[in-house]
Amino acid sequence: MNNKKNQIEKILKEKVNPVLEEHYGGAELVEIKDNTVYVRMTGACGTCPLSQMTLENVIEEKIKGEMPEIERVTLYQGVSDDLIDMAKKILNKEIK
Repeated sequence: MNNKKNQIEKILKEKVNPVLEEHYGGAELVEIKDNTVYVRMTGACGTCPLSQMTLENVIEEKIKGEMPEIERVTLYQGVSDDLIDMAKKILNKEIK
């Protein structure tokens, strides 16, 4: 599993993120589960209405092109750490 993780992170770093950085965004690996890769879109890509198309046409294509054993690449639907930190700061100010 760790080898898979390293391979995917290398693909994201070297082949995906240089493309997404041109649009002020990026992608990071969240987890690999049952040959499904979960990625989080960052920067401008995180709020872009075309993020699903970017996922399919850039990220999934690059990962599956080098790692045919990966069956699916999908967007992580959880809450980002940045959002959780912001919520904690807001709650702490309101509690005091």
